[in-house]
Amino acid sequence: MNRSAATAKPGGGGSSPTKVVTASLIGTAMEWYDFFLFGTMTAIALAPLFFPDVNPTTSLISAFLSFAAAFVARPIGAVIFGHFGDRLGRRGALIVTVLLMGLASTLIGALPTYETAGILAPILLTALRVLQGIATGGEWGGATLMAMEYVEPRRKPLMASIVQVGSPIGTLLSTGAVAAVSLLSGEEFLTWGWRLPFLASILLVAVAVWIRVSIEETPEFVASAKSEGVARMPAWELITLAPGRTLTGVAAYLVGNAGFFLFTTFMISYVTLTLGLPRDVILTGLTWGAVAEIVAVLFAGWLGTRIGPIRVALIGYVLFVLCVFPIFWLVDSRNPGAIIWAMILALGVGSLAYGVIGAVLDKLFPVHLKYSGLALSGNLSAIIAGFMPVLATIVLGASGNASWGPALLALAIGITSVVGVLVTMRYVRRDAERGIESAVPVVHHDPTAEAGRA
Repeated sequence: MNRSAATAKPGGGGSSPTKVVTASLIGTAMEWYDFFLFGTMTAIALAPLFFPDVNPTTSLISAFLSFAAAFVARPIGAVIFGHFGDRLGRRGALIVTVLLMGLASTLIGALPTYETAGILAPILLTALRVLQGIATGGEWGGATLMAMEYVEPRRKPLMASIVQVGSPIGTLLSTGAVAAVSLLSGEEFLTWGWRLPFLASILLVAVAVWIRVSIEETPEFVASAKSEGVARMPAWELITLAPGRTLTGVAAYLVGNAGFFLFTTFMISYVTLTLGLPRDVILTGLTWGAVAEIVAVLFAGWLGTRIGPIRVALIGYVLFVLCVFPIFWLVDSRNPGAIIWAMILALGVGSLAYGVIGAVLDKLFPVHLKYSGLALSGNLSAIIAGFMPVLATIVLGASGNASWGPALLALAIGITSVVGVLVTMRYVRRDAERGIESAVPVVHHDPTAEAGRA
């Protein structure tokens, strides 16, 4: 492993943990608002406006493929921002991610539709969606580390869970914005109303950037960079020296990515197109589900400080597996109240593990590779998540529009994450027996001497 001394001049970690976790939370919430907004709008606005087709299913699949493009791009963002986050520090990378996301989302709101620009419209939409994916690829891992690396190990699960609350807040903001513009007439909504939530992104991101600029680098990164130096090629070192840990991280995160988008983006199209219910029914359910997610995430963080994040994640995933079919049964009832409870189960129970997954993955990787490790774990699983609405739509058609098809898909996701957490537990136990933080091979060296040669 070739490592060099840190080239950045990070702060001394003088910012308070409260200020840092607040900055991470607000920035992450704004970023997820932009990212989730696209998913929420896909079935009800972007599909008919940018991918018109005689067959509504074909139009929807085309729009979902554009939605999926961001997930393919997310590992690219993970490599780029993980590289700079592990070499130069967490703070600078996070400022760039939120700026990039805000620019992409604002431009989506200004795009011409297929009616006025033809094939150029979906091409531009997909290109901006890819830009969103690159930005998101560097966001979560850095924001989570920024919060956790300011506190002692025992408090890390709670700090990680607070950052995760940014996801349901982003969901609430995006679904709330869509619900507000959905009050317009159908013609007004499809003519100009759908643009407003995207254009509002520029104001939200400005706040996030202002807050992130004011914080300093994390003390854990500073100490590691000074004592051991930083990795030259973090992503390459992960792939070559710790491929098993990276794949384990992907599996452990899968429900948080693939499960989430199956029960949000796909469920919107399932309820509105397959079940024929008004869109406000599922938007209301998702709003209550996001509230349940906030409660579940914070509870998981608190519980993680007492019994450990890995145990919490395992309990959460087992409960998720048990709830998959009941969730679809409730939705299939077509009862608005039952659909609300279904979304509370899906996003509440399904988020117990999500609340502590950052602290779980933190145990898999050493400090000098953590940004890249968390980012790649989360975003490689995101590739699967990005195609989940498309895959679920195809499976639904193959099952004769019966919900057992998508339910089996969700079940497979849950079982995969259970296995991922069990393997993580094995890695951590083995590291503890060896008395080291992580068994990822490290070539010991004198950072000062190496810096002199650089």
